[in-house]
Amino acid sequence: MKPAFKRILLKLSGEALMGEQSYGIDVNVAKAVAEEIKAVHELGVEVAIVVGGGNIFRGVSKSAGNMDRSSADYIGMLATVMNAVVLQDALEKLDVYTRALSAIDIPQLAEPFIRRRAIRHLEKGRVVIFAAGTGNPFFTTDSAAALRALEIKAEVIFKGTKVDGIYSADPFLVPDATRFEKISYREVLEKQLKVMDASAISLCMDNNLPIMIFNMRDSGNIVRAVKGDLSIGTIVTVDGKTQTAS
Repeated sequence: MKPAFKRILLKLSGEALMGEQSYGIDVNVAKAVAEEIKAVHELGVEVAIVVGGGNIFRGVSKSAGNMDRSSADYIGMLATVMNAVVLQDALEKLDVYTRALSAIDIPQLAEPFIRRRAIRHLEKGRVVIFAAGTGNPFFTTDSAAALRALEIKAEVIFKGTKVDGIYSADPFLVPDATRFEKISYREVLEKQLKVMDASAISLCMDNNLPIMIFNMRDSGNIVRAVKGDLSIGTIVTVDGKTQTAS
């Protein structure tokens, strides 16, 4: 089956690289994620990635304490750079040409983010990893994913999480929570569903950029999503009427 998309942006949380650990990076998980990305790349899909840093430090977490929010957010951005370098290494060990682009200037570790350069890397068949969020405090990596996806003209955002879609409530706390197959941006905002932060959802809604939420921990799901298998998660669109999973 041919891929349904030519250029995608994959949003990976820092927790996705944590595995079963309570902190840090599990290199075996990074390798498994890299293998899935390679499988998508071999389909001829142009792949860009935004990686979070929650496995190391999060600006609004308890570990930040009473630290100034801006300072805490900058530390969180540095955590995303660490994750980007780990993922880049895992991909290059699989012979996938990869470029890390950072919104914070760290030339020894990553190229500076330049939109046209990022697009050129994609056109040349390289996987591009965007690090350091937007480069600004008070913006999450969800907002960075929406922003970068629009800048590179990605056709869709794939957000890999630990659940298989969007639910009416936290399925880990509410066992009988309803899973949605399709839902609109407006409903996500109105119901205050914990999918992405409100600014990211609004940005996608204003620019008609679809979001696919799926379980990152199920092997092969990234490939399935790229091939257009919408049954593995929840798709968020402008006019998508709410449809619950049967």
